[in-house]
Amino acid sequence: MRKETEKKFAAGLSITSNAAIIILKLIAGIISGSISIISEAIHSLSDFLASVLTFFAVMRSSEPADKAHPFGHGRYEDMSGFIEGGLIVFAGLYIIYEASKKLIFGYTMETESFLGIGVMAFAVVANFLVSSYLFYVAKKTDSVSLYADGEHLRTDIWSSFGILIGLILIKLTGLIILDPIIAIIVAMFILHAGVKISKSTLNNLLDGSLPVEELAEIEEIIRNFEQKGVKGFKDLKARRVGPSKDIEFTLLFPKDMTISECHNYCDDIEEKIRERLGNSAISIHAEPDCPTCRK
Repeated sequence: MRKETEKKFAAGLSITSNAAIIILKLIAGIISGSISIISEAIHSLSDFLASVLTFFAVMRSSEPADKAHPFGHGRYEDMSGFIEGGLIVFAGLYIIYEASKKLIFGYTMETESFLGIGVMAFAVVANFLVSSYLFYVAKKTDSVSLYADGEHLRTDIWSSFGILIGLILIKLTGLIILDPIIAIIVAMFILHAGVKISKSTLNNLLDGSLPVEELAEIEEIIRNFEQKGVKGFKDLKARRVGPSKDIEFTLLFPKDMTISECHNYCDDIEEKIRERLGNSAISIHAEPDCPTCRK
C-alpha cells in the first residue's frame, strides 16, 4: 500500500470509528440518563468535528504558494486549530452547565443497565486500537496530522476509562450523584485541552515567536559552526505558520571569505536546523564580521 493511500485509509478509519463511537455513546447516555456518558459523547463529537476540520485544513495548507497567497497556505491550519479549540471549550462549558443542573435539581438514572458500561469499555478498546494504528502510520509516513489525530484519541481513551470506572462505582454503590461529578471532572480536562489549543494557535496567528526551547536549539546549531569559520549571528527571528516554521537570522563571516564558502555554510546550517526542527523555511542573510564594513 502506497504511503498516500495508507494515510488516507488511516484518516478515514479514524473518522468512521469516531462517528460510530459517538452514536453508541449518545444512545447509551440517553437510555441510561447518564450525564457523564452524554458529556463524553459531546467530547467525542467536538474531537470528531475538529478532526474533520483539521483534515480539510491540512489538505488546503499543503497546496503550494500562488499569486493570492505568495507565502503559502499554512495559516489555514492555525485558523483551523483556533476554531477547534473554541469548539472544545464550548463543549466543556456545556457539559458543566448540564451537570450542574443535575446536581442542583436532581435526576433519575438507570443504574441496572449494563449498556453504558459496555459502550464505554468498547470505546476504550476501539480508540486504543485505532490510535495505535494512527501512530504507526504517522511514524511510517512522517504525518503530523495523523499523529495529532492519534493524540486526540489517546485523550478520549483516558476520559472514557475514567467514566467507565465511575459507572462501575455507581453500579456497585447506587450513588448516582457520582455521575454529574464525574462529568464535571471530565469537562475540566476538556476545557484545559481547548484553552491550550486556542492559546497555542492564537500565538501562531499573531506571529508569536517559537518556544524558547526551539530558539535555543537553533542557537546551539549555529554556535557549533563557530569553530568552523562562522564568526557569530544576530537578529534571530522564528515563528510557526501551520505545519511549517519560518526562521530568519543574520550570519557573520570573515570579510575575506568567498561567497561560495559562505553559501556552503548557510546550506549546512539550514540542513541541521531542518533535521532538528522539521519542516522549516529558513532565510539567512550573510554579513562580513567587520564593523567598518557594516557602516
